[in-house]
Amino acid sequence: MAVHAFGNLHRSPASGERYDTYEPERYGCVVVDDQWVEPLAEKLREVPVYWHSLDLPGKGLDDCGITLIPPASIPAVLAALDASEVWATLGGLLEEAGAGS
Repeated sequence: MAVHAFGNLHRSPASGERYDTYEPERYGCVVVDDQWVEPLAEKLREVPVYWHSLDLPGKGLDDCGITLIPPASIPAVLAALDASEVWATLGGLLEEAGAGS
């Protein structure tokens, strides 16, 4: 079954940098099964993000690559998470990212 990995950049990305390589160890990724991400992705369709790079603004999660969630969009992502245990770790990761910005 498909999974999605959510991680935390330890510094702000810069314009011109690309994040096309999957590096879960580097970013302390939390892996979430696709069955949980599909409903979340639907709720996040209009949330401003970047795909692979700050040079590619978009909306919602990128199904086929890296989605960079800017600090301003973290509250919307947190609000989309339900209270199930599967989201507890991801919610903590997002709160940590928001506090670091």
